[in-house]
Amino acid sequence: MKKLIILAGTALVAAVLLSATFKQKKPEPLTPECYISCFNAETRQLIELDAAKPGFGKLHPNPIILKDFKALGKTIQYTTAGGKIASGYFIKAKNPTKKWVLVFQEWWGLNDNIKNEADKLYTELGDVNVLAPDMYDGKVATTPDSAMVYMRNASADRLDAIVKGAIAYAGKDAKIYTIGWCFGGGWSLQAALLADKQAAGCVMYYGRPENNIERLKGLNCDVIGFFANQDQGINPEVVTRFEENMKAAGKKLTVYRYNAGHGFANPSNPIYNKQATEDAHTKALAFLESH
Repeated sequence: MKKLIILAGTALVAAVLLSATFKQKKPEPLTPECYISCFNAETRQLIELDAAKPGFGKLHPNPIILKDFKALGKTIQYTTAGGKIASGYFIKAKNPTKKWVLVFQEWWGLNDNIKNEADKLYTELGDVNVLAPDMYDGKVATTPDSAMVYMRNASADRLDAIVKGAIAYAGKDAKIYTIGWCFGGGWSLQAALLADKQAAGCVMYYGRPENNIERLKGLNCDVIGFFANQDQGINPEVVTRFEENMKAAGKKLTVYRYNAGHGFANPSNPIYNKQATEDAHTKALAFLESH
């Protein structure tokens, strides 16, 4: 009996020692970067997480406020899922047409800079309807801190609803073309996916690409993308992976890479690159006109 007690005590001590040996440390919380690199998360959520990445705000200095901006369009409202109302900046074509260009804002919101870009596209393309959906439901940021808050709080479901509402506003027979920068570059592609068979062309400026090959297989239009080799967010590796995924999905993607940084096409950014911007703009217009 005494031997059994000794053996039991020895076994208990051994078990405690083994437990201490193999005890694991409490795991650290996952960073946004780890979410992006370790999981094949849905791209819409990754766009939200971009705003939480350390240093992301530093890529976007305070935007220049346009002076004496005279808008060609007006603010309109349309219905989204659940009967909620969304708004957008709209310029109606002079002549009836089924061609619609959806213009997607940077992370600042639907500010005068984006409205000015919409006006330029309308003037240069001719008979097209141009609609810039307000993805932040009326909120416009003037500092990186406020932009970060708005972008992180813009739920993917609400953004989806705003885009679908804009497509419905254009009508079931409309041909949908999309263009956007940064946050809007990612949503330009997402909108083209949501437009389904109505999608006619997609222009992306340094936006996060869709990472799901199966979803890309449902894309019904060609894509042209303008990216920056010095971009610390949508870096060259991300762009190369996008090219590979589009090829695997059997879709046409034309990519242009510039020796520039993130936001090179925004005149309010200190790294604004006029030569790259003009080249990209010429190519984007030619793409839209050819489609």
